[in-house]
Amino acid sequence: MRILERFAIAVVVAAASIRYMTHVQSRLSTSRTPTDPTACLLLLLPTPDSRLPTPDAQLPTSSVRIPISRPDVRQNHACECADAPWRVLLSKMPFDHGRPERTALLLVNLGTPTAPTAKAVRRYLAQFLSDRRVVDLPRLLWWPILHFVILRFRPARSARAYAKVWTEDGSPLMLHTRALTEQLAQRLRAAGWPDLQVAFAMTYGEPSIPQVIETLRQQGVRRLAVLPLYPQYSGTTTAPVNDQVMSAVSGWLHAPALRLLDAYHAQPDWVEAVAASVRRHWDQRGRADRLLFSFHGIPRRYFLNGDPYHCQCLASARRIADALGLGDADYHVAFQSRVGREEWLRPYTDQLLEQWGREGVERVQVLCPGFAVDCLETLEEIAMENAERFVEHGGRALEYIPCLNADPAHAHALAAVAGPLLAGWEDADPDGDTLAARADRATRIAATSPNCPK
Repeated sequence: MRILERFAIAVVVAAASIRYMTHVQSRLSTSRTPTDPTACLLLLLPTPDSRLPTPDAQLPTSSVRIPISRPDVRQNHACECADAPWRVLLSKMPFDHGRPERTALLLVNLGTPTAPTAKAVRRYLAQFLSDRRVVDLPRLLWWPILHFVILRFRPARSARAYAKVWTEDGSPLMLHTRALTEQLAQRLRAAGWPDLQVAFAMTYGEPSIPQVIETLRQQGVRRLAVLPLYPQYSGTTTAPVNDQVMSAVSGWLHAPALRLLDAYHAQPDWVEAVAASVRRHWDQRGRADRLLFSFHGIPRRYFLNGDPYHCQCLASARRIADALGLGDADYHVAFQSRVGREEWLRPYTDQLLEQWGREGVERVQVLCPGFAVDCLETLEEIAMENAERFVEHGGRALEYIPCLNADPAHAHALAAVAGPLLAGWEDADPDGDTLAARADRATRIAATSPNCPK
């Protein structure tokens, strides 16, 4: 029987692989890079029309990735070089010496479906689980599993889970991320950054990182600091943010000054903000028999290959426990949200809670300091599913301590995190008189420059 099952699986995988490779080859055969660089550029236009778009035309995000090697590509200055099609396709926005050069801070969270429906969840999961940073299996093995198994059955189940936590205003993760961004923007502007652009994006779903970065570029942003909302670094979360940011700016002729945050689990203000949320819960409900720090899990193999996430999770819990005056025996750490049969970081949250229920532990308090804001994994998986599991195995009550969300202490902590990222850019924006003088000088130079059309 096992032989027949393996044979059937092999046939399905082989058929799917052949179908996928045929599709890829057909795409390649119709879009080979031509020898003429102008023809290469025209392949990226949204229609087969050979006309070039106007300078103000909105091109798709994919149009910024252009494989060219032509040495005389001209970048725009005051003259705009309006006769050059290269400017239209590569820059999309002429350089203006009189335009303010702004600074922006971009917060990035994981993402969320647009609705608690199987269709929306399927679209979201397809993007999320297609990322090689998230699942590093060979594509010929992973693609058939993803498209013929996971995306056929999991979206409906996940949609039911999302429906349990969805609000009238939408996804909790989206709402909390937006509110936190607004809180942080107000705090930073009051702290001496009146012109700072503060925005948020999602690694998967909307608003996407490329979309938001393009909007910031159109607003004149020349300095970009990126703050992933993951206190602990992981190659499955922070690294995909970096990948997408670098990809989004790869087509800029004048690339922005760019700073990427690694992690902030050791930032004292963040540690104190989490500890303060636990104290508030204790003041209202008292202390339980056990305090559990539950972090999102990753495959153990990733940790063994060098991902620092496991160590930073333990360091986070230790620092928060120290701020609460707890000893090593007064708290516990576990990892949740595992999928598949591969071994993930242990102990597993669900199994630990079952064990405690069987041992007669009555009350447990759980916090999730790996999440900046509440989402499906905290509100449904911990506060509902694992709470029920704990009671079913003999426990009396599981109390979930919410994430920091848009708490003022959270905005204060992230402002402290953003400080070093933004350092040195405080006075980078020239004033109006300086910009006007610079624009006037550029115009006079352009009038006699052999590089600008007359």
